Amino acid sequence: MTRPTAEQFQALFDPRGVVVAGASSHPGKFGFVSLHNVLAGGYEGRVFATNRDGGSILGIPTIPTLAELPDGAADLCMVCTPKGAAADVLRDGASRGVKAFFFTTAGYGESGPEGRRDEEDLVALARELGVLVAGPNGQGLVSTPARLCAQIVGPNPVRGHIGAASQSGNLVSSFMNLASSSGVGISRGISAGNAAMASVVDYLDWFSNDPETSVGLAYLEGVGEDGRGWFERMRSITTRMPVVVYKGGATAGGARAAASHTGSLASDDRVFDGACRQAGVTRAATVEEAFDTAASFATQPLPKGPRVVVVTTAGGWGVVTADAIAGSDLELVALPDDLRRSIDTKLPPRWSRSNPVDLAGAETRDTIPEVLELVAAHPDVDAVILLGVGIQSNQAKINKTGRFYPDHGLERIVDFHERQDARYARTAADVSVSTGKPVLVASELAVADPTNPGPATVRETGRYCYPTPQRAVRAMHHMWRHARRLERG
Repeated sequence: MTRPTAEQFQALFDPRGVVVAGASSHPGKFGFVSLHNVLAGGYEGRVFATNRDGGSILGIPTIPTLAELPDGAADLCMVCTPKGAAADVLRDGASRGVKAFFFTTAGYGESGPEGRRDEEDLVALARELGVLVAGPNGQGLVSTPARLCAQIVGPNPVRGHIGAASQSGNLVSSFMNLASSSGVGISRGISAGNAAMASVVDYLDWFSNDPETSVGLAYLEGVGEDGRGWFERMRSITTRMPVVVYKGGATAGGARAAASHTGSLASDDRVFDGACRQAGVTRAATVEEAFDTAASFATQPLPKGPRVVVVTTAGGWGVVTADAIAGSDLELVALPDDLRRSIDTKLPPRWSRSNPVDLAGAETRDTIPEVLELVAAHPDVDAVILLGVGIQSNQAKINKTGRFYPDHGLERIVDFHERQDARYARTAADVSVSTGKPVLVASELAVADPTNPGPATVRETGRYCYPTPQRAVRAMHHMWRHARRLERG
């Protein structure tokens, strides 16, 4: 089977110009939304639009058809025309130098036998013309390095290094929403739709050679009929970048829904699970786990071993984190004697003197940064999970909103608490960089109060703040498994 070329993917994600075929002046139609999002997203290349009635839409003078497009002015066409116009759009666009077409149009393979025949004809024509068809029945794409948001719905995510490809527009939106809320952004993102000509694996393959992308994140409902080919390609891709996959259609009901959604053939779930393990693919059980793990790969160094130390400001968080580690491939390492003696010089006797390192509320101005540095630098420690960042600022928030503020010394203590939490978050990132080890910060305040200086500063450092300790442990578990696979070759 002929696969899309690197040049065609470059035209898709870094186009010299964009044309919206079937632009509309009605704000509720795809042709309006696509044009609006390209313009509102800040794309700096040339933008064109076709509309048979003529006129101007959002300040863009329209042309009747793609045959009127200046030669070589646009690499990418967003197709929002009725299905019957598809052949003309492809021929006219290709004649003017368009190399990639994203079809939002539905009614193809997902709709039954006639739609599948139409889809085959669409692909055959595209191959004859030497152009790429993305979709059909897709939501669109984003390319944050190009400031391109060519989608029929939002969001427009923040820039980062996660390359997302999905057989569902809804799921790629979920990944993008999580990117925007967490601050760990997207490089390229695409809804593959029916993947008639370009599959999720094709996109991941291109992402793996893209300098803007460090990890692939995918949602799948099936792998098609060539399971062996899928496996071999994924095994090759994971030698170049980690890949995280979340799969729908794992149950009989989900498989039926997948077939009606994108026309995808759902695979046997046990076979798929085994193929992922052997191919080096990280499989996630939920959307949250998939994004947590991709965000970890994008922002943290890989652990060199399974030995984890938990540093916590209070005991309960440490207990539940220890439970989570016990259910993973990680090891809650026994605290080395020399490390225990070093921590003894920083804390009063009531600290736990074991792992988890429970500070038991004994922290002073410098305690957490100093203990964190001691723990992470120790040769018998491969990774650290820090808990309790943001708790001081939580109290500061009550002080600020209470009726006694700013008197009674409250203004000074609020400032101190907020500065300390920000300092702890920065220290976690700095220590990770200096030691080359992952240091994960977990706090429910990442969701409960994202403006809290603790999780807010984690985002400012470019790291991910995990909403629960269990989610941090699960992400670390996947990071260690991937590191171990790479180590074993």
